[in-house]
Amino acid sequence: MTASMLLVTAVAVFVLIRYAGLKVLHAAVVLLFGFFLAGSEFAPYIRQFLTQFLGVK
Repeated sequence: MTASMLLVTAVAVFVLIRYAGLKVLHAAVVLLFGFFLAGSEFAPYIRQFLTQFLGVK
């Protein structure tokens, strides 16, 4: 994940917490899910999807 993509994601989470009523606990659960997903067998497929369709490397 590039630094700019990480920054955009962090800003999006902040905006969701601040203005959309996302609870900090929910954000933490999603963060943990992301860590577990990155270590799973699905990680290469997700990376391939992001690279092909969104142009993220």
